[in-house]
Amino acid sequence: MPQTKFLLDESEIPTHWYNVVADMPNPPTPPLGPNGQPIGPEALTAIFPMALIEQEVSAERWIAIPEPVREAFRLYRPSPLFRAHRLEAALGTPAKIYYKNESVSPAGSHKVNTAIPQAYYNKLAGIKRLSTETGAGQWGSSIAMAGQMFGLEVRIFMVKVSYDQKPFRRSMMQTWGGQVFASPSMETQTGRNILAKDPNNQGSLGIAISEAVEEAASRADTNYSLGSVLNHVLLHQTIIGLEAKKQFEKAGDYPDMVFAPCGGGSNFGGVAFPFFADKAAGKNVRLVAVEPTSCPTLTKGTYAYDFGDTAGFTPLMKMYTLGHDFMPPGIHAGGLRYHGDSPLVSQLYHEGLIEAVAVPQLATFEAGVMFARAEGIIPAPESNHAIRACIDEALRCKESGEKKTLFFNLSGHGHFDMASYDRYFAGQLEDFSYPEEAIRASLANLPKVG
Repeated sequence: MPQTKFLLDESEIPTHWYNVVADMPNPPTPPLGPNGQPIGPEALTAIFPMALIEQEVSAERWIAIPEPVREAFRLYRPSPLFRAHRLEAALGTPAKIYYKNESVSPAGSHKVNTAIPQAYYNKLAGIKRLSTETGAGQWGSSIAMAGQMFGLEVRIFMVKVSYDQKPFRRSMMQTWGGQVFASPSMETQTGRNILAKDPNNQGSLGIAISEAVEEAASRADTNYSLGSVLNHVLLHQTIIGLEAKKQFEKAGDYPDMVFAPCGGGSNFGGVAFPFFADKAAGKNVRLVAVEPTSCPTLTKGTYAYDFGDTAGFTPLMKMYTLGHDFMPPGIHAGGLRYHGDSPLVSQLYHEGLIEAVAVPQLATFEAGVMFARAEGIIPAPESNHAIRACIDEALRCKESGEKKTLFFNLSGHGHFDMASYDRYFAGQLEDFSYPEEAIRASLANLPKVG
């Protein structure tokens, strides 16, 4: 029988995270303060513990994973690598398809990989509370669980449209002790101001970030925690790609192309960055970030300095952006709604070292259903984006006869996203390409730098 699962022993959980900065051809662009000048690490101490700030600015290639974090990882890591034999047969492709199954974490997604170390470092720093944002709820669930592990109170501002669409994600957060608020909320001045202007505001990640940062900055016992975008978050996620490289060695194979969903960048960076180290050393591997056409940050955004949030509390970051006041359409059910992207992912894309593609909503759900019927796992809507792009490439291989090895990150399961699948089956979802004029209007409000 051909091998389906490639497994690692718990002793093979990586001991270090990989820092892509060490292999980037140019140093990362610095964050800027309100005056347009680069800021130092001290500017972040109001909302982050020093250990995470040091990781944020580090250029060291390898950063040690603390043993208490590795011990917590043993609950679900190493995650398995699968060869998708049944999907290959269903597609009739000569390509080989592999996927890393991050849905095996207790919260059902890859987000736990950074929630655990963030909670650990905050606990070491004497912090009692964390405030954070979440969109579809994978991150909120993960940090609520990690907070419970390390005895931290967790307050979560959940984008209102997701708060209403995904009640069981909210229940997960509450089960792990998290307090959840529909954002914009009445808990912060930011939320109150937005609701005063528009009581029916459906929320955005930018608004939820503003609320969480405002709360963290206003209390000495509270720090801010986030599930994507910043360097230290992507650093923690590289455990995915590092394990995958060991598993490919066991399989006697290596990917020609790596696909991952891309919203803020933690999913893509986590799986692709360790393979970028090989690319930087001369290996021919293509790394493809996959985003929705309704929030086309990399493929239609502008590479510029922008705020990470709507209210302008965060430092200015050089990234591909649709504008910090970008509002994703309420009909979009697939996640990946952030207006910007990781500065590291953005810089690599700007320099032509990685690729990006945008896929429409209906095609992603079609791919997710196809995958579920072949492989048995119902994927999260976010994961469906990578599956779509991977299937498209496999079908191109079918036409050309190429025997490529394709690899994607199954970042989470869709068990708490079935309302979105229900809408897909009922014909209630639609494709939405964000209008060029709306993007131009949003980009007109970019902060002036220099």
